[in-house]
Amino acid sequence: MAAGVVLVGGGFVAANAATTTGDARTSAAGVHYPVNKKADGIAAVVSAANAFLNTLDSDQQAETLLDFSEENATAWSNLPCGGSCRPGIQTGSLSDEQLAALKNVLKVALGTGKDTGYEHVLQTLLADDQLAAAESSGSGPAAPTDSASSDASASADPSASASADPSATSGDAPTGAPPSGGTGGGAGGGYGSDIYFLAFLGTPSVDGTWQLHFGGHHLAVNITYKDGKVSGASPFFTGVEPTSWTADDGTAYEPLANFRDGLLKLTGSLSTEQLATAKLSESFSDVLLGPGEDGQFPETKEGIKVGELSPKQQKLVLAAIHPWVAGVDDSTAKKLMKTYARELNETYVGYSGGTDLDAQGDYVRIDGPSVWIEFVCQNGFVYQDKVHYHTVYRDHTRDYGSEFSFS
Repeated sequence: MAAGVVLVGGGFVAANAATTTGDARTSAAGVHYPVNKKADGIAAVVSAANAFLNTLDSDQQAETLLDFSEENATAWSNLPCGGSCRPGIQTGSLSDEQLAALKNVLKVALGTGKDTGYEHVLQTLLADDQLAAAESSGSGPAAPTDSASSDASASADPSASASADPSATSGDAPTGAPPSGGTGGGAGGGYGSDIYFLAFLGTPSVDGTWQLHFGGHHLAVNITYKDGKVSGASPFFTGVEPTSWTADDGTAYEPLANFRDGLLKLTGSLSTEQLATAKLSESFSDVLLGPGEDGQFPETKEGIKVGELSPKQQKLVLAAIHPWVAGVDDSTAKKLMKTYARELNETYVGYSGGTDLDAQGDYVRIDGPSVWIEFVCQNGFVYQDKVHYHTVYRDHTRDYGSEFSFS
């Protein structure tokens, strides 16, 4: 019996006591992977990955350890399509012990501290549980499948992305994934933190090339490692519905507040003339470079050139970029921010719709020689009287660690 996953006190716990650490799945381990508890940096990520793998039996290891292929790496989606569009092992199939080990992988690999990667992931999963509860209570329509979802709204501009699931129409499971009907490859759609998937594409190591691939509805984490370094922290997709809520214990949550607020401060600093220059000719109801749109950066940059902004406004651009980059480990985030700072003069800021980011079609973009960020408001799907957010962070040269070429 699969364990339903909830988030309590910032961590994973199993809601179903029937799945325990004494489960036969965890006692029948597959291949043993070495763990170095004194490791730091990338070695600590590898050690945490190995510790997680050691909690799995051979079948579960086969679901988790997959080929680092373009097909697997690009198999992420903003749809609640479960494992039909994502490779890896499902959180809802894991025991308490296994979930704790998975949590540790994310904690070691992602940014730590307030408003960084690990905390954001936890809050995003909480939001998905909130969405599942609202949907099941009749607050909204039934959750869509991967073949029909208003959560993947087509852009109002015919050249913009529909953010469709890249694998939904092919019928093919990702390379190395279990066939339809297996825990990882065939799980159905829907909302909830128990419908998230973790895969290691390639074998975790300090000298090889591999990727940490984690996601579900409204989240896609893709971190690529090469020769003991992070070679790519993107694509990183994140969204949220509802945008804010208060839990039963009185805790208030707003997972994308710092992402949104940085953009609001930036656009709020622009003069009337600067806003006119920054206005994009297109309109958008979803991000342009969502799933299935790898490498499809516009040939011409649009908006206002950051080099033409005041020093104070330029600092606001960097501050606006930071929440997306903070999704990776702190050291890598600092290196990326230094790169984006060097390229700031050739970076552009654009917007469509309004700049308040509170209505359907409000859209802001930051496009540099390397960095690419989009933030868009959509009408709510379950919470139909509210907006919800989609965002994506990409890098023109570093997506998937620059391992693939997209035409």
